[in-house]
Amino acid sequence: MSELLQMVIDSDERADLRQFIGLLYQQEKRYLLRSDILQIFSEYCASVGKEANFYNHSLLARLIYFTQEFIVENESLCLVIRPVVARQEVVRINREDLRVEPMTIQAYLDLCDQTAGRFRPQDGDVLELDFQPFYDFSPSIRDPKNIGRGVQFLNRYLSSKLFQDPGQWLQTLFQFLRLHRYNGTQLLINERIQTQQQLSTQLKRVLALVSSRRPDEPYANFRFDMQSLGFEPGWGNTAARVRESLELLDALIDSPDHEILESLISRIPMLFRVVLVSSHGWFGQEGVLGRPDTGGQVVYVLDQARSLEKQLQEDHALAGLETTPKVIILTRLIANNDGTRSNQRLEKVYGTDNAWILRVPFREFNPSVTQNWISRFEIWPYLESFALDSERELLAELGGRPDLIVGNYSDGNLVAFLLARRLKVTQCNIAHALEKSKYALSNLHWQELDEQYHFSLQYTADLIAMNAANFIISSTYQEIAGTPDSMGQYESYRHFTMPELYHVVSGIDLFNPKFNVVPPGVNENIYFPYTRTEERTPGDRERLEQLLFSLEDSEQVFGHLADPTKRPLFSMARLDRIKNLTGLAECFAKSPELQERANLILVAGKLRAEDSTDREEIAEINRLYEIVDRYQLAGKIRWLGVRLAKVDSGEIYRVVADRQGIFVQPALFEAFGLTILESMISGLPTFATRFGGPLEIIQDGVNGFLINPNAQEEMAASIVEFLSKCDANPDYWQQISSRGIQRVYSTYTWKIHTTRLLSLARIYGFWNYGSQENREDLLRYIEMLFYLLYKPGAQKLLERHALQVAIE
Repeated sequence: MSELLQMVIDSDERADLRQFIGLLYQQEKRYLLRSDILQIFSEYCASVGKEANFYNHSLLARLIYFTQEFIVENESLCLVIRPVVARQEVVRINREDLRVEPMTIQAYLDLCDQTAGRFRPQDGDVLELDFQPFYDFSPSIRDPKNIGRGVQFLNRYLSSKLFQDPGQWLQTLFQFLRLHRYNGTQLLINERIQTQQQLSTQLKRVLALVSSRRPDEPYANFRFDMQSLGFEPGWGNTAARVRESLELLDALIDSPDHEILESLISRIPMLFRVVLVSSHGWFGQEGVLGRPDTGGQVVYVLDQARSLEKQLQEDHALAGLETTPKVIILTRLIANNDGTRSNQRLEKVYGTDNAWILRVPFREFNPSVTQNWISRFEIWPYLESFALDSERELLAELGGRPDLIVGNYSDGNLVAFLLARRLKVTQCNIAHALEKSKYALSNLHWQELDEQYHFSLQYTADLIAMNAANFIISSTYQEIAGTPDSMGQYESYRHFTMPELYHVVSGIDLFNPKFNVVPPGVNENIYFPYTRTEERTPGDRERLEQLLFSLEDSEQVFGHLADPTKRPLFSMARLDRIKNLTGLAECFAKSPELQERANLILVAGKLRAEDSTDREEIAEINRLYEIVDRYQLAGKIRWLGVRLAKVDSGEIYRVVADRQGIFVQPALFEAFGLTILESMISGLPTFATRFGGPLEIIQDGVNGFLINPNAQEEMAASIVEFLSKCDANPDYWQQISSRGIQRVYSTYTWKIHTTRLLSLARIYGFWNYGSQENREDLLRYIEMLFYLLYKPGAQKLLERHALQVAIE
């Protein structure tokens, strides 16, 4: 992309570039992000009378579009150019003669430090973190479009290895098949088959055996015949299923193919005990939704646990096994439980046979802290000891090691790493959201923010966990690699500085096949279309309709509706800055057209600031009251300060849909957006932020609408336009509603999610066994970061907690 810069310099737009650079030097900011750059370019074009064609299609416009950052120096300008997703180039252009030269990442990070006023290279060296050497000998994806399709790439890579070196890899496959046992019982292949050559021979005999049986004949009828040939349970529950599995193995031996490899490995019964880590706490099934940090995560993990158990049961039944798979959700026990079940060590997950919430307390370094809820920003000092204590509890509850550990969010992923490292178990990470991309320049100004957010610990924990993981699940492609307009969450960890702490020269390799896009689903027992009236409970419908539109209860409800018949404009989220419910309220307040056509109804946690201990929530509560007062919204807004039971949260969408309302999700950034799926499957036309996961869920104007939460007038106009179309065409609301429902059922179900997750776990398990890739050097490097960087910082935070307790 530096070629494009040179093209601008060599063209008749050279003067425009020079004038634009001059305008940059007039700005107060020295560090300009893409939004700043685009705004300044727009101002430049307007000030010199450029036509729209120049703003949109000139060489300079293309350069501006691809530029992510400008750093203004005394004599030159640093440009971070992103020509395609997941790739960056840093160059410096001399202000005087427009000479261009490339910059190393190290020089760029030094310049970032100087810009922040925190560090000058001549003052001394800084620790550099570089993970790239550990990925240099791993298979690597080349095309950015294939990022997030790691398992497809890995299957092709493995099948090519089978083809190139069949002797070694077929021997590896043979040894892998002999590994598997369940409760001491040998599966798949027994001692009668001692070599890969014997396997090939016996495979032909056993195929002849099962081919002579009726397709639906139960495996039990010919089990002993198969055992005499060297084949144990695990191939199938009927003759047809056994034959299919063995034919896949036979085909793979004769002509390796990536699709055959995936189909075969996905059938191998190797997962019986799964642990899902959600360490933050307030994890429960009644009245507990993260308080308020991790409510979406709680819903996600509970639904995932139910679906995992069900899928494991189905898989094992198809394999011909009588098993009792077990899923454990590992979280923290909170003694002061505020009337919830967060103080119970063990709780069965509703609707399951053998899925459990296991709660392990934090050690009582500071009982007045650890016996209570702790913000996700303050949790870091307690995670190592929590992992050590949890190891003993898990081994006792499971009766052995788990087969898979799945971490959730930054803290859960760190615990998953510590457990997987000690137990030598496959580790999967799910970030849900990485804070680094939420808070602009938070790494550059971490010292000012650390007292409140402790980003130095969180970003270090993220680097540790994401590099240690065997595979990573993201809900969307852009969570990994972003869009042409914006950087991905994981992408933001490739190169960054935390001045006076460390430089990250290479934090994560996005082209490594560990990344996989596996979106979550919705619980279809709770969230389903409003038209399925036979499945709805009339009493719940009437109660929630009253709660939404008419109930007078100062404890639960703020505001009344002067005209409850207006179309409801509905949103439901926790009150924090990123979720931006106050931004939606302000958008509504500034639009007379919206107020004329609709009522605003918010379900948002608490009504009183004094009931909250979260600083962001307190600030948003106060701001919402201020907006209502300033814009005189009395009679036009309802604010419900309630925590809904799960079944109520499903019905409340349908109640709004009964009145042909709409759902608005106005977050400044949304990693994925489960509420978007919930509203769409319920039948509500949905407006959601264009920043983050909704961009991949919603096809704008087809099955929903994308909005810019930073442009309130534009957002209001988009909603008003939809309402006008509904008035003009009574079928329009129903068309968008039906398409939204269809979109969710075709792509976003838990059945699809867990089938894929279990397939990934099996394939990465085979890869880790067969690749002979030495991860020990990487894990030792990661351990060094944990003990030399993370642990001292966590200890300082622990001491601060103790001091705060002493003062209080």
